[in-house]
Amino acid sequence: MTIMQMFTPFRRGLLACAALCALCATALPATAQVQKLDRVVAVVDDDVVMASELQQRLNTITQQIAAQKVQAPPIEILRRQVLEQLIVERLQLQMGSRAGVTISEEELDQAIARVQQNMGASPEEFQRKLEADGISNNAFRQQIRQELIIRRVEQGSVGRRIQITDQDINNFLRSKEGEFWKSPQYQLGHILIPVSSSAPAEEVTQARAKAESIYEKSKAGEDFRALAISNSAGQNALQGGDLGWRKTVELPTLFADALEGLSVGDTTKPFRSDAGFHLLKIHEQRGATEQVVEQTKVRHILVKTSAIRDDDAAYKLLMDLREKIGAGDLKFEDAARDNSEDIGTMLQGGDLGWSNPGQFVPEFTQAMNNTPVGEISMPFRSQFGWHILQVEGRRQQDMTDQYIRNQAANLLRNRRYEEELQNWRQEIRDQAYVEIKLPELKEPSEAAEGESEGDSQ
Repeated sequence: MTIMQMFTPFRRGLLACAALCALCATALPATAQVQKLDRVVAVVDDDVVMASELQQRLNTITQQIAAQKVQAPPIEILRRQVLEQLIVERLQLQMGSRAGVTISEEELDQAIARVQQNMGASPEEFQRKLEADGISNNAFRQQIRQELIIRRVEQGSVGRRIQITDQDINNFLRSKEGEFWKSPQYQLGHILIPVSSSAPAEEVTQARAKAESIYEKSKAGEDFRALAISNSAGQNALQGGDLGWRKTVELPTLFADALEGLSVGDTTKPFRSDAGFHLLKIHEQRGATEQVVEQTKVRHILVKTSAIRDDDAAYKLLMDLREKIGAGDLKFEDAARDNSEDIGTMLQGGDLGWSNPGQFVPEFTQAMNNTPVGEISMPFRSQFGWHILQVEGRRQQDMTDQYIRNQAANLLRNRRYEEELQNWRQEIRDQAYVEIKLPELKEPSEAAEGESEGDSQ
């Protein structure tokens, strides 16, 4: 498997994989054939697409289609599609350049590490695969950098176009699809003790007693699956009564009602239907579960370093403030108003309110978690500067509803993203100056228009 094949999942579609193969052109000797191909096929605003790039991308996508064993479109159609892909890429990279989008070396290294991880290759094996594919290390890094720039431009441009309102979320959660989506999913075991709806009272009493006996055994810790095999008349009895993973909305109302309020490991009390007495056991649960988080109420003081205040000076200032606050000579909120350089919180005495896990950068989170309630941390540094913080309280907060709403918003945003992405790409394509140099690469309508203009002249 080549680098180009492994890179495909790193970005949507065939874009990244095909672009990597285009790099091989730079590694080839300057043969007569390459010279023949090396001409401008399209002008894209301030940039161009070369025939050699088009041919390399076309070769790669043709190979991908063949590997998938699907019928490829006619080559002239495929060539135009590939050219359009290259044109849009050029426009995105130009937008990134104008917006000053940059990718740090650290971010680039992390992206390449993810590619290596997806391949399951060591750095040495990865390097050998690059060499086998004729791709230089510098060329590979440059291509990854461009892919990251394109992704960032897309996310920034498209993300601003998508607004998910509270009403959107409410409508989704109230819909049938929303009810299904937020319903918890259980791995269930089932036991049926049969008794017909018209059975005599004595027979019903015996069946109920048997079901209650099984319930007590399950509650005492006996294996529910073994109990099902031995006692159940259900369709899945010989599989330990296993019903598989089921959402509550997929279950009969009688079953869903019986599960209400139960947790993993619990068994329902026997309940009756026309078929007999049922018992359900929740083996596992996933999906919309209770989300209780620990929140922390915290204040902080931020001191930034500068040309006139180095790390030592910032540390000393915070230590002096910490000692005065600890001695009772100064209140933390007053110290924050007079000294903190966090514009967003200084006027509120450094108050950050109640925070959720993951809300702050790792250094801040670590210091906050390690500081007991009522105490002040030692000075510590983050990417923003030097801090001290005071923990004012901790509490357990049920965030289940908010968690569900956040997940629903993400789902709706992701759905709209792909649609908006295509709309946005078409818009930037329509607004750009694009001149296709070769008639055979123009769309049929464009070619016909060009011929008409020529005839009229």
